[in-house]
Amino acid sequence: MNEGPQGFIKIAQPIKGLAQRFAYIGLIITAFALMMLGKVDIMLVERIRTTMTDTVAPILDVISTPIVSATNIINRIEDMWGMQEEIQTLRENNLRLKQWQTEARRLQAENQIMRENLNYIPEPSAAFITARVIADTGGAFMNSLLLNAGTRDGIIKGQAAVTGEGLVGRISGVGTRSSRILLISDLSSRIPVVVGPARIRAILSGDNTDRPQLKHLPPGTVLSPGDVVTTSGQGGVLPVGLAVGVVATVNDSGANIIPYVARDKLEIIRVIDFGLNGILRHRIIEETPVSASTPDQTAIIDDDHSGNKDVR
Repeated sequence: MNEGPQGFIKIAQPIKGLAQRFAYIGLIITAFALMMLGKVDIMLVERIRTTMTDTVAPILDVISTPIVSATNIINRIEDMWGMQEEIQTLRENNLRLKQWQTEARRLQAENQIMRENLNYIPEPSAAFITARVIADTGGAFMNSLLLNAGTRDGIIKGQAAVTGEGLVGRISGVGTRSSRILLISDLSSRIPVVVGPARIRAILSGDNTDRPQLKHLPPGTVLSPGDVVTTSGQGGVLPVGLAVGVVATVNDSGANIIPYVARDKLEIIRVIDFGLNGILRHRIIEETPVSASTPDQTAIIDDDHSGNKDVR
């Protein structure tokens, strides 16, 4: 009874060993044969491939359906779980906003009463002109930009140049069709600012880097990284409260700030007229005589770093 199965096993083992030995060679021969067939009859191989694809596609579709459904269910569960957290966060934010709204309304009413009692004269509404940056004329010794708007568009020397993020600089030179912006990072830029919740007064001094310095701080001043820097309005050149940047580092000689506006991302700039004359003298620039070779030439009279006037 036991000799039969044992004899079959003894016969099957050599056959199995031969099959495993020649399987790899057989696969190589089969692949080579298919390659040769593809070279001889491309249309036949394409029809076989299409037929196999059409045959396998429904099977793959049936197999993939539950997988896709399970994936969608998992994604929905994750979305619902994240939505619960988001809803809770929105509820907390909404509650805080309502509290701030109530406080803002109270302060607005109080401010209105004080203005009426003090016969407060409101500041004039600001007018603005939006222009495009047409050239970056900055270099190792000067940080400035050129705009495609000038005196014919209402731009005057000394006006503030801003974006949605904050202060870019001020208009330092004006032509008929173009104007120059002196960036806050320029070496000759000096802007009076206030820093932090204590509103510490200082001068923001450019040094031709992307980290202008805070100088002339009062003795014993304590600043912290992250303190907000805004314009103070002293001198009457710029208004109060224009966002400038935040304190980055603090050292013995002062502090460096990170401006809100990155110079390499400046494309569209808003030039704002707050109706402030300040200590600057605005000069109306006349267009220079137009020659045949330079029909679009305009004059920009600017302050160079030596204090002289330069006609360009």
